[in-house]
Amino acid sequence: MSVTRHHKLVIVGAAGRDFHDFNVFWKHRDDVEVIAFTAAQIPNIADRVYPPQLAGPRYPRGIPIRPEEDLESLIREHGVTDVALAYSDLSYDDVMHKAARAQAAGADFCLLGWEHTMLQSVKPVIAVCAVRTGCGKSQTTRRITGYLRSAGHRVAVVRHPMPYGDLSRQVCQRFAELADLDRHECTIEEREEYEPHIRAGTLVFAGVDYERILREAEKEADVVLWDGGNNDLSFYRADLYITVTDPLRAGHELRYYPGETNLRLADVVIINKVDSSRPEDVATVREDIARVNPRATVMEAESPVMVAEPDAVRGRRVLAVEDGPTVTHGGMKFGAAHVAARRLGARQIVDPRPFAAGSIRETFEKFPHLTDVLPAMGYGSRQVHELEATINAVDCDTVLVGTPIDLTRLLKLNKPAVRVRYELAERDPAKLRGLVLSVMKRDASLRQDGASEEGSGPLAVPQAVHR
Repeated sequence: MSVTRHHKLVIVGAAGRDFHDFNVFWKHRDDVEVIAFTAAQIPNIADRVYPPQLAGPRYPRGIPIRPEEDLESLIREHGVTDVALAYSDLSYDDVMHKAARAQAAGADFCLLGWEHTMLQSVKPVIAVCAVRTGCGKSQTTRRITGYLRSAGHRVAVVRHPMPYGDLSRQVCQRFAELADLDRHECTIEEREEYEPHIRAGTLVFAGVDYERILREAEKEADVVLWDGGNNDLSFYRADLYITVTDPLRAGHELRYYPGETNLRLADVVIINKVDSSRPEDVATVREDIARVNPRATVMEAESPVMVAEPDAVRGRRVLAVEDGPTVTHGGMKFGAAHVAARRLGARQIVDPRPFAAGSIRETFEKFPHLTDVLPAMGYGSRQVHELEATINAVDCDTVLVGTPIDLTRLLKLNKPAVRVRYELAERDPAKLRGLVLSVMKRDASLRQDGASEEGSGPLAVPQAVHR
């Protein structure tokens, strides 16, 4: 982007990466006026305002958030010169369709790279990212947290943003106990990501301002663990960059934005779900990794499902409730609950579509690949009630919950509910553990060397390609 003229910019996003890119790159540029954010993927976030206290003095009325459908009219009405794409898990076709829309309306189209958007920490950072939504980042993050804590390190998990409520109250959120989930009025998607960490005794940070979030996390931790969302890039420069792939969607690692970038940046690539994938699909993923990032350490992992009450599933008519993002914009036709139902011999996996209420019915219309699973949508109290009504209306014997949280804490169900749990199981556990702990040993060595230098000040973490 040239700095010789005044630019009018629209940031195309989904209430996450778009706000971060604005905060760290666009906010203080005198040659750029941000006209609007546009919103997609997540319901009920359009027609809000990015508040003045976050937008800064150049935007005393804040910045409007408009539906992405309004992109062309925004460009025409305001003389927009530039459109910046700032959200994730888009096929390359989708990215270029958006570019075509912007260019046909008269604007330039751009994507910010990691050098402009990754923040530097004074503590070691391990980033867990992926090539698609639903590859298994969360279970990988939990596994790494366990390795670090067992070695005596204090861990702060910083989760990719999901600020779907009052943005002015979500600037920097700290979660240390389950009551914090209620205090911050978390959506089901947020609870799915935060609750397992909290139950394990790990601090979680999230929100809108990721510079402030990082500085708060650094105060309480020896290491910052970036827990990515969708297939987005890390917001922080990493000492160890881990990318998770999914052979159930073999080939997607080179066809989705910015998942391929994560694959190319990775120090470690985990091929997950090998226990439920075809060998030829695992081989395809391996070949793609070797082609674009031959320097990466590659390891395989299983994602076994565990059900505490298998007799409640075996021979029964089951409703499979799945993690929402994985089976919606992640494109998966099934998740852990569906896998468990089949393995345990459920008599029938019930089609929930005839029973869908309100926005849940609209979700099925938007994602027609979903037939016999129910996405656990819960963006706001209304949708939570509609999810509850849908589950209660389904004619089944058992509700099999494949989300990482106990939905019965949020929903009043009229039939038995059984949870499915799934964790990362590496084929060679010592390899991942060794790589993770080597980051801490390297940091301790660097700090000791820095402290031994006469007159040296605070040690700056050395910069590598993505640190």
